[in-house]
Amino acid sequence: MGLLRILSFLILFCYCFDNGVEGSHKIIPEYQSLDIDEVNPIHRTGFHFQPQKHWINGPMYFKGIYHLFYQYNPWGAVWGNIVWAHSVSEDMVNWESLEPAIFPSEDYDINGCWSGSATVLPGNKPVIMYTGIDKSIRQIQNYAIPKNASDPYLREWIKPKNNPIAIPDKSENASAFRDPTTAWKGEDGHWRMVVGGKRNRRGMAHLYRSKDFKTWIKAKHPLHSVPHTGMWECPDFYPVSISGTKNGLDTSSLGKNIKHVFKASLDITRYEYYTIGTYLPNKDRYVPDNTSIDGWAGLRYDYGNYYASKTFFDPSKMRRVLWGWANESDTEDDDVAKGWAGVQTIPRTVWLDPNGKQLLQWPIEEIETLRDQKVEVNNLKLEKGDFSEIKGITAAQADVDVVFSFPSLEKAEEFDSSWDNAENLCAQKPSHIEDADITDNKLSLRSLIDHSIIENFGEEGKTCITSRVYPSLAIGNNAHLYVFNNGSETVTVQNLQAWSMKSPTVMN
Repeated sequence: MGLLRILSFLILFCYCFDNGVEGSHKIIPEYQSLDIDEVNPIHRTGFHFQPQKHWINGPMYFKGIYHLFYQYNPWGAVWGNIVWAHSVSEDMVNWESLEPAIFPSEDYDINGCWSGSATVLPGNKPVIMYTGIDKSIRQIQNYAIPKNASDPYLREWIKPKNNPIAIPDKSENASAFRDPTTAWKGEDGHWRMVVGGKRNRRGMAHLYRSKDFKTWIKAKHPLHSVPHTGMWECPDFYPVSISGTKNGLDTSSLGKNIKHVFKASLDITRYEYYTIGTYLPNKDRYVPDNTSIDGWAGLRYDYGNYYASKTFFDPSKMRRVLWGWANESDTEDDDVAKGWAGVQTIPRTVWLDPNGKQLLQWPIEEIETLRDQKVEVNNLKLEKGDFSEIKGITAAQADVDVVFSFPSLEKAEEFDSSWDNAENLCAQKPSHIEDADITDNKLSLRSLIDHSIIENFGEEGKTCITSRVYPSLAIGNNAHLYVFNNGSETVTVQNLQAWSMKSPTVMN
């Protein structure tokens, strides 16, 4: 939170916006099957992953191919008729869309195939676990396997006859029992997975175990739970190295030099929270560190419009990659008029900060292959009230990396723990500098600007903020990029590098 109100720099377009996030499971009967003949391209993204039209919401690496499975409505621009759409890529930048991997077809998923995860079993055998909505509108867990595992594109998936694999019991809320995680294998050879849920207002990470990945038994105790947090959607649980390197770990990794991360998407707040802690394999319990706040006041991956995220281990580059979803901030009527809704954020490499107290995130290196025309500014001083336009790039579709320096931080405003909403804070407070983790009186910010989405990475990934914006005038070549100083002290743009960003190849 210490980077939310940066003294001199924000982008862009002279716009106002409402960054409220739409609900993920709100069904609008009159819109969910309203097909779109034409798509309005004005606010479409250029280099973020986005289907050709309609609505979107577990990733995997297999035989040299990155697979993105995503929640998708084939017949409308709002939530409903959900299938598992499927796109593939060799670099997570250029994509080819395939036929849906999973769609409603059986009693246990006839009313929708909702979120889940992919696990690659020993022998390079991928399995998808997902939440199906059955005839009684219960949320139950199922799995699917490739029809032909020798096909690196995994074009066809089948549902084994022993589905479903987990049905809510009397202690579980059948309308709040969803989103199975990637599974991990314990030292006893048994597999574990977590299913998100709630008991009254207590968030629950229901734990299941299996010897053969077919028959799953519920554990007596959850992996983790927290009172007064409501439904835990899209839980994620994975190990991180405490060595200070960026290397990721296989999901089943255990050991002395490992911490674990538990993340939940809170249905009540529409934000995501994570803690860093210790996994106790013998007890199958997760215990957050005393430096991690476990609840609404805790750490977030992103302090903007970011939800329903999922990580996966990429063995080709030994990294853990985080995918997130930025829903629209306009209305359902707007979505229908546009003919599309929802954007996947840029994949981020995620690792543990050397201080051991938080995660760091950075756009995957492959996104830099889209960099085109470049401009650079050095040692530009900005007095109070100054602003300067950065010319020579396409401001509506750009990658901007800047370092600010300050003569003194004596007047910096101290951090207040009540600042828990980035969007509201930026609108309400003046442009002073907070008491951030600033070294040598310097502050860095990288911004990926893509028409209707901006992803900001402060202080090399310590604080991330994603916003959805819908400019009415600053569109295409009418968009401009400025640095400015609305604060009380002189600021120096020590170094600014900005690139126009090309659009990747997307084959629909």
